[in-house]
Amino acid sequence: MRKIVEYALPTHGSGPYGITVGSDGAFWFTQNKGNQIGRITVTGEVSEYRVPTPDAGLTVITSGIDGDLWFTENKANKIGRITLQGEITEYPLAAGTGPYGITTGPDGAMWFTAITGNTIGRISASGELSQYSLPRPGSFPSFIVAGSDGALWFTQNQSNQIGKITTTGTIVEYPIPTPHAGPVGITAGPDGALWFVEINGNKIGRITTSGEIEEYPIPTADARPHAITSGKDNALWFTEWGSNQIGRVTLTREITEFPIPTNQSEPHGLVWGPDGSVWFAEECNQIGRLIRE
Repeated sequence: MRKIVEYALPTHGSGPYGITVGSDGAFWFTQNKGNQIGRITVTGEVSEYRVPTPDAGLTVITSGIDGDLWFTENKANKIGRITLQGEITEYPLAAGTGPYGITTGPDGAMWFTAITGNTIGRISASGELSQYSLPRPGSFPSFIVAGSDGALWFTQNQSNQIGKITTTGTIVEYPIPTPHAGPVGITAGPDGALWFVEINGNKIGRITTSGEIEEYPIPTADARPHAITSGKDNALWFTEWGSNQIGRVTLTREITEFPIPTNQSEPHGLVWGPDGSVWFAEECNQIGRLIRE
């Protein structure tokens, strides 16, 4: 049996979006509307840190190898960095970049997608920046993750492809079989493949590091899956923004769905926690936790 517990946030209408686990064992999340970085412990204690740039459009957040948390500021065209003590540094990008997804690369640098700039970016711990243009204009690169092959893998929401970029900047693209699937979230699976969600195709996708793609329909119609993460239970977990559920897919392709108690909670980012629970951000101003009873 599993149940969902929800924690209301102190700042009204903060709009939590991305979430990750910090090196301190707590969960750090972006507040898209509140313009803050939040932190919540496994016991539900919340701290909030205001980002210096107003209306920055905070989106995805991840933990770096330096122990700091790195996040994207989509509207402000900046990459943000926050220490475990709450000190924030911002690194400006070119106007119109629109950073969105971010992850730690195998080279120790932070790699990010630029949805409006149509590039994949790299930023070192010292703030040194490199950017690589994608072959097709308007591909709208979204989430990005490091793969088991030492490359970075990312979704291309508008060009309907999964992309791969090496740490030296070589890009390869793989078309998704379902037309207009709208891939968004992507994660590295326990099987060495990359797993992604199709917000329009209503499917879970799997791509091997050699580029072979399989797709699995989600039982609930119009589920609109958004983000996906790998659990230590040898399964993949994903949010269903449209159907207000948390989904789980096993390596044998079995899908289970868990309804969220709050109606229209709009779940977005999620992460597997060190406590064995799945933690997720609800735009309705809550952090959710799916636990095994």
